[in-house]
Amino acid sequence: MLRDSALAISGLLVEKLGGPSVKPYQPPGLWEEIAMGRPNYGQGKGDDLHRRSLYTFWKRTVPPPAMMTFDAADRSYCAVRRQSTSTPLQALAMLNDVQLVEAARFLAQRMLREGGDSPEERISWIFRCATGRRPTARELPILTRTFDEQRTHFASEPSGAQKLVVFGETKSDPSIALADLAAATTLALALLNHDEALMRR
Repeated sequence: MLRDSALAISGLLVEKLGGPSVKPYQPPGLWEEIAMGRPNYGQGKGDDLHRRSLYTFWKRTVPPPAMMTFDAADRSYCAVRRQSTSTPLQALAMLNDVQLVEAARFLAQRMLREGGDSPEERISWIFRCATGRRPTARELPILTRTFDEQRTHFASEPSGAQKLVVFGETKSDPSIALADLAAATTLALALLNHDEALMRR
């Protein structure tokens, strides 16, 4: 659900129903290291990378690592209820998984294109996309300052910005300034990790 939600608000989710299983991003060489016979994973391309998680190919001996991090049952036995944990690995996945960084980049692109003219309008827009509400008068200046600090940082470190905006197979919009896109991506990633974006209460 977390992955699908991030893909949906970023505009990357492919809503096609049915069809064969797909093979989204996975750490390279994982199957070769663990499975017998050193099989090749054969990562998908294009739309296959952004289908709903329901369609993800599942190899029982090497289940999708992101799903296992978030307590999916391993299918070796019947599980009536999913175990519920909160571990540092989950935070690591939410902040660094290729799929989520790519989704954050596309959410950032949407913010810069559709969010409005002023930084405050854009930040209110992206915050609402991630959490379902507008930022409070206390939150908005913090988020605006964060965006400005990140833009200043990436303007002085274009190599770092370039590394951030090439995560994933899908290409960025070349018309958007690199520092702006990298700063907005950082903000989007932070908001995808906001408690109200992750937890249902």
